Amino acid sequence: MQVKTPAELYIEILKTRTVLDRIAERFHLDNVYRKKYREDTRKRLLKSLKAQEEKKSGIISIAVEDRDRKRAADMANAFVEELKGVTSTLAVTEAAQRRLFFEEQLKDTKVALTRSEESIRGFQERTGALHIDSQARAAIEGIARLRAQISATEVQLKVLRTYTTAQNPDLQKLEEVLKGQRAELQKLEATDMEGHDPLMPTTRMPSVGTEYFRKLRDVKYNEMLFELLAKQYEIAKLDEARDAAVIQVIDRAVAPEKKARPQVGLVVLVSTVMGFIVAVFLAIVVEFLERSGANPDSQVKIAMLRKYVSFSEK
Repeated sequence: MQVKTPAELYIEILKTRTVLDRIAERFHLDNVYRKKYREDTRKRLLKSLKAQEEKKSGIISIAVEDRDRKRAADMANAFVEELKGVTSTLAVTEAAQRRLFFEEQLKDTKVALTRSEESIRGFQERTGALHIDSQARAAIEGIARLRAQISATEVQLKVLRTYTTAQNPDLQKLEEVLKGQRAELQKLEATDMEGHDPLMPTTRMPSVGTEYFRKLRDVKYNEMLFELLAKQYEIAKLDEARDAAVIQVIDRAVAPEKKARPQVGLVVLVSTVMGFIVAVFLAIVVEFLERSGANPDSQVKIAMLRKYVSFSEK
């Protein structure tokens, strides 16, 4: 089923196993409903829950049917509290989805940065400190920065593609940016040191410097990528805070003054109608019997019918 509005989404969240189980635990509904299995308790609770949206205003009404009127009101209020708790951990809006995606990327990058720092530290301890001239360091940092920018742009593209089409102007613009960054990186790497990694010019460093350059490159790359992703993450957090749908309670649930079921008026009406039908039926039967008593042929038929009924009972 496709959810069209935020209100419909919230109503579906109310019916999830997570929310139902929390309500069941808070009010000990396994014992209240006398159910052995939690699945049966959920089904019973789901039948008691009445949640609907007012189409014009978008306001959600929540009601719960229960034998105890106070517990019914408390459960209705508890559903709202649990809804707030669940939605605070979910990425409902596009901004929240971006925030969550960048958050995961930041975690991975932080792990990679820690590993690269430990690796270069261990290498220095084994081989001793190396002196790198400013030109070589600038080359390393320049290419590492550009590679980090390319990775950050690729992450942004992945996020955009989760909720936009290929015709989206922002997506197309970002693809052009990525194309330009890759072209620039290709130019930087296309140096006169053919056959060698441009970050590790063997003419400038001893052979042991080759491995050190690799490790330094990884550190600089992860540092810059982490910095770029952190900025995007903070922007996504601000967008999420601005666009977040805040659930507010207009009227808290109170104990009802009247029972929802059974409806006394309806019961009285149905009883009256049924009584009238039975009375009419009895009147017809009595009239039929009276007329049959005056007709000899009918008396014979009735006598035979009584014999048949008596025989059947035996």
